[in-house]
Amino acid sequence: MSGDEPRRRVELDPDSVERDLACLVLTVVELLRQLMERQALRRVESGELSEDQEERIGLTLMLLEDRMEVLRDKFGLTPEDLNIDLGPLGPLL
Repeated sequence: MSGDEPRRRVELDPDSVERDLACLVLTVVELLRQLMERQALRRVESGELSEDQEERIGLTLMLLEDRMEVLRDKFGLTPEDLNIDLGPLGPLL
């Protein structure tokens, strides 16, 4: 670091840290939820699930989506906040 560059300090704000951590965790959960949903759709389309299994998977995915909405609201996050920009690779979700 040269003498004329400003020093960068890490700002530790308890409210921001909690929200940022929640955003990161919810992003990972949302990615997994979407992957599970895609896998479930493939299994439904292939006909390898019984009606009961299809219903349980659908209900589970709906409940998970509802819980995600509750947690996003709690931390003041939108679905767009969970879409991390991966630079040249594009958005995560």
